[in-house]
Amino acid sequence: MADDSGGWLPSILAVFVCFCGVQVQAANRSFVVDYTNNTFLRDGQPFRYISGSMHYSRVPYQYWEDRLKKMYAGGLNAVQTYVTWNTHNPEPGVYDFSGQNDIVQFLQTAQDEGLVVILRVGPYICGEWEFGGFPAWIIRKNASIVLRSMDPGYITYVDEWLSVFLPRIKPMLYSNGGPVIMAQVENEYGSYFACDYNYLRHLQQRFRQYLGEDVVLFSTDGAGDNYLKCGTIEGLYSTVDFGPGDAKSAFDIMRHYEPRGPLVNSEYYTGWLDHWGSGHAQSSAATVCNTLDSMLSMGANVNMYMYEGGTNFDFWNGANYPGYAPVPTSYDYDGPLTEAGDVTEKYYAIRDVIKKYQPIPQVPIPPDTPKYAYGEVQMRFVSTLPDMLRLLTPSGAVVSRYPLRMEEVNQNYGFILYRHYITVNLSNAVLSVNGTRDRGYVLIDSIPQDTILVRESITSLTVSVTVGQILDILIENQGRINFGSGINHNRKGIISNVTLGSKMLENWLIYPLNLSNVNEEYLSTLKYSAVPKSSRVSQYITPSFYMGEINQPNKPGLDTYLRMDGWFKGQAFVNGFNVGRYWPSVGPQITLFVPGVFLKPYPSQNTVVLLELEFAPCSQGYSKETLNYCRVEFVNAPVINATVVHLEELQTKIGGINWHKWH
Repeated sequence: MADDSGGWLPSILAVFVCFCGVQVQAANRSFVVDYTNNTFLRDGQPFRYISGSMHYSRVPYQYWEDRLKKMYAGGLNAVQTYVTWNTHNPEPGVYDFSGQNDIVQFLQTAQDEGLVVILRVGPYICGEWEFGGFPAWIIRKNASIVLRSMDPGYITYVDEWLSVFLPRIKPMLYSNGGPVIMAQVENEYGSYFACDYNYLRHLQQRFRQYLGEDVVLFSTDGAGDNYLKCGTIEGLYSTVDFGPGDAKSAFDIMRHYEPRGPLVNSEYYTGWLDHWGSGHAQSSAATVCNTLDSMLSMGANVNMYMYEGGTNFDFWNGANYPGYAPVPTSYDYDGPLTEAGDVTEKYYAIRDVIKKYQPIPQVPIPPDTPKYAYGEVQMRFVSTLPDMLRLLTPSGAVVSRYPLRMEEVNQNYGFILYRHYITVNLSNAVLSVNGTRDRGYVLIDSIPQDTILVRESITSLTVSVTVGQILDILIENQGRINFGSGINHNRKGIISNVTLGSKMLENWLIYPLNLSNVNEEYLSTLKYSAVPKSSRVSQYITPSFYMGEINQPNKPGLDTYLRMDGWFKGQAFVNGFNVGRYWPSVGPQITLFVPGVFLKPYPSQNTVVLLELEFAPCSQGYSKETLNYCRVEFVNAPVINATVVHLEELQTKIGGINWHKWH
C-alpha cells in the first residue's frame, strides 16, 4: 500500500503536540496554601489576591465582559461569585447552564480578562438572593425539613445537585488550566443554629469526590469566635468577613482557627444592602479605603463585597430575618461599580490604594455604557387581574378543600390567587388569614377591601358579604427568607386555614399565576375587561395591568431607568422581561434599571407593562385630565435613595382620593 500520510500525519502530530503542551501546562499549574510563609502559592510563587464580588446571576450575560474588564483595569486580579442553585435547577431533574446561567462561559470570560476566580458553591449562599439560593421545590413535598443539615429530606437533593454541578466545573479548576483557584463550601455556617459538623464534613467529602485534591476548599464566617466555632472544620481553610473598622482585631480572631496561612477577608463590605422602606445604605470612599489600606499593609488577601452589586431581576430578591425584610430590586450596594456597571469615585479611590501594593494593569478603563432618557410613556389600562385568570392560569384552577401553599401547586415565585364562593350572608364579619406569605389583597366581587394583609402584622379585616359573591385573596410572594433560622418553614401563599366570622372556609379554587410571558402579544388577546374597581374607603384598586409603547429613537437599545412616580406597588415588564418589583411609595428605590439588551432595535416596537397592585395615578377615572397622570418615564439616571408619592398633588388635581389608610 502506498504511503500517503504526508498530508495528514504532520497535522495530527501538530494537534498531538499542542494537546500535550496544554496538558503539560495544566500539570505545572498549582494553587496551594503555604502555611510556613503565611501566603498562597500560585505555580510555586507567593500570591496575594485582591478580588471583587460580582454575581453572574445579577448582571446580564451580555455585560459580563465589560464588568470584568473594569475590575481588571481597577487593579483586581480575581473575581468572586456565588453559584445560584435555584437558577440552574428550576425543577427536579431540570438543569439550565445556558445564556444567563452559562457559568462556564462566565468563568472563561474572567480568565480571558486576566482574573482568577473564587467560586462560592454553597449549596447555601445567602447573598440576599431568593431562599439563599435553594430551589423552592425542595420544600414542595415536605416543608418541615431542616435545611443546612443532614436531614435526609434535604441532603438527598444537595447530593444530586453537587453530582451534576461539580463535575461540570472541574475542568475550570486552576490545576486543569482554568481560572478557579478556590471553592467555598457552604457559607457563614457559624451563623446558623444547627452547628452540624457532620453536614460540613459530608459536603467536604462530596467536593473532594468530584473536584479532587487540587483545589483549595475554604469556609467563610463572621469575625467572631461565636461564628467560627461552628463554621470551621479541618480540611477547609477558615476565612473571615468584616467591613471597615479594626482589621487587626478581626484577623486576630481568624488566627484562633488558622494559626498559620494567609490572612483572608472573604467579604470586605464596600457598602451595604437595602430593604424596602429604609434608606439606601452608603459608605464613604475614604472609610472603605482606610481599612482596605490597613489590610493590604498586613499582606492580607481581600475580596470586596460587592464590587458590582447588580440587579435582582424577576422575582430573585431575598428577604432578611428576623422581622421579614425583603430587599429591593436594585442590589447596587454602593459598590465601586454601580448597579449599571458605571465607575464611581470609590472605584478610583480603591484603585489608588491597590496601586501602593501591586502594579495596576496598563489598560484603559472601559467607558460607562451609554444611558438614554426615552422620555414619558403613556400607559393605558388593559385588564384587571381577575379578568385575566384564564390567560394567567392556562391549565385551570386547582380545586382544594383548604388553601394549599404555593409550592404544593408547583408555583415557586410571584403571585397566587385563592377564590372562594360565599355561601352565607354576613355583616361586619372578621375575615382572618393568619398564614399570609407575604402580602394579601382581599377582593369581594373584584372590589378591593380597605386592608392589606401583611404576614404576622396584619392578619384580619372586617367585611360584609352576601351569598354568591366571590371572595378573592391575591397573595404576593415578596421573596423567601435568605438568612438565619427563618430559611426553614419558608413556605409561600396562604399557609393556614381562613376563617370568616366563626366559620372555617372550605372549597377553594387556587390559581397559580404565570407572568412569564406578559407582553404586548399576550395582552392583545384580551377582548374585554371591566375597569379597575376602587375600595369604598381607601385608595386601593383592583390589581390591574397597564401597557404602553416606548418611543424608540433610530439607534441601538441603550441602558435606561424606568421611573414610576405616582404608582404604588407592583411588577414591571419590558418586552416580556421581568425587570423586577417596584414600590416607590415606600422607597428607597424609585427607578428600575432596564438594560439596553432588553430593548429591541429600531424600528421594532418596545412595550412596558405594569401589574399595579394598589393604586395607579389614573385609576380615579378616565377623563383627559386623569389620563395625563397615567404615565411612566424612562430617564438616564437612577434614583435609589428616595420615596416619591405626590399624594397632595394628585388629590388636589384629580380629587376623590381618600388617603387615610396607609400601609
